[in-house]
Amino acid sequence: MNSLPDPLAQIRAINQTAAFNRWCGIEVISAEPGQVEIAMPWRAEAGQYSGFLHAGLVGALIDTACGFAAATVAGRVLASHYSVNCLRPAVGERFIARARVVKPGKSQVFTACELYARTGDTEKLVATGETLLSVVAGEAA
Repeated sequence: MNSLPDPLAQIRAINQTAAFNRWCGIEVISAEPGQVEIAMPWRAEAGQYSGFLHAGLVGALIDTACGFAAATVAGRVLASHYSVNCLRPAVGERFIARARVVKPGKSQVFTACELYARTGDTEKLVATGETLLSVVAGEAA
């Protein structure tokens, strides 16, 4: 597995190409080989009926962070499976997903992620997830 020469710049560039990520306001905070941190501000239109971050967006943040972490070591990837564990209502001013590669491979990359809700200086773990990504053969990130 080859790492990107400048993971932060490359992952930020990839993030900007995704209209969904732009709509959500997803920002790439850090990226290094095998690890990525992204964040998204709270938006009322991203909430569900009780005012929490919608579980679909919880999953989207985990999927995105895991995909970006995998991309830092494997190039282009596609999620083939992911799972999410919602631990508490996702309520906060900002949501931060921290993903890491658990095991890179030539055709598959296993990743894990924690999603935190931040209000002021306080972070609470709201969800965890795992993603299995397939490497897109012959293409670089």
